Formats: sequence, structure tokens, C-alpha cells
Amino acid sequence: MATVPLDKKQLRTQLRALRRELGPSVRAEVDARIVAAVAATEEWREAPAVLAYLSVRDEVDTRGLVRLAWEAGKVVAAPRVTGPRSLAWYRVEAGDELEVSAMGIEEPLARGERRVNPARLGERSVALVPGLAFDEMGYRLGYGGGFYDAFLERFRGVSIGLCRDAALMPSLADMGTLEPHDRAVGIVATETRLLR
Repeated sequence: MATVPLDKKQLRTQLRALRRELGPSVRAEVDARIVAAVAATEEWREAPAVLAYLSVRDEVDTRGLVRLAWEAGKVVAAPRVTGPRSLAWYRVEAGDELEVSAMGIEEPLARGERRVNPARLGERSVALVPGLAFDEMGYRLGYGGGFYDAFLERFRGVSIGLCRDAALMPSLADMGTLEPHDRAVGIVATETRLLR
């Protein structure tokens, strides 16, 4: 029996509401457990470089992982939107000035000497990937811009989706929300599970 595809816009609205309902203290506790789970992986420990989105509002908080990466001497780079479905990555260090984009996202300044080419980082580099939801196969429901699907198509390192258990779905394909351009991450990290 075929499933009726869900309206992605409606699902995104529901997932945003679910994140808000968790409340700041619950989110902080859950996110700390996600940070610990990621930091305990061999992939994280061996990564010379981390490509990290800079979390905003009620996204899974990446600041703890960014601090741990700096403390471990890893190169940390954050994305800057450069066009439709296009991100450029720039090295960030503690105390760096950030700009707030039109979408309300903190981005590094576009300094040429700090530009990082993800293709040159090698297979041991790690990318932290945001999403409104992930499923058990590593597919994600993003925000609709396609930035990370385009990035994941070319990225050869280890991609880690950060997801609270409340937003982990059994199968986005079964829900009818996957499209041909969607790309799965290598690992989904929640507060209770690591899915590879």
C-alpha cells in the first residue's frame, strides 16, 4: 500500500513547534548529551578539521563541540551562504567577529586567507550537519534551501547529523518527504543513540 506524501512545509512547521515546546533547559540538557556522544566517537577524535554550522535559536547547539575542537587543536570552519544552494567555509577562532545574515544566521567574515576548501580536508574531516529531523538511515529534513544537500554531495569526510530523539523519524522515505537530491549523513547523533 502506497503512503500519502506529507506536505513538507506543514511538517517543518510541526517540527519547529516541537523544538520550541522542549523548552530551553531541556534543550540544553539534551544538547550536552549529544555533544558528549559526538566527542566520544573515534571519527571526532581523529578529525583534524571540523566544519560546523553555528547554531541559532532552538537548533541543536554546536558551541560546545566548537570549543572542544579548538581545545583539541582542530581546524574549525563555519559556513557562509554565497548563493543558491551554495556555502563557502571559513576558518573561525575564538573571539572572531561574526556577521548576522539576512536569514538571521551568524556567519564568519569572508576573509580570503581563511577560506577552507572542504575537498582538500581529506576523508577524516568531520562536518556537523543541521536539520529539523533525521531518520534512522541518515536522511534529513532541512529548512528547504538545499544548502547541505549540495554540500554533502561533494563532501568526502564524515558527516554527522545532530538530532534530538524527539526529531528522529524511522524513515523519511516512508513519509514521502525525500527527493532525488537529498543526501544522507554518515552518522546521526542523538542524546541516546549513534546511528551509522
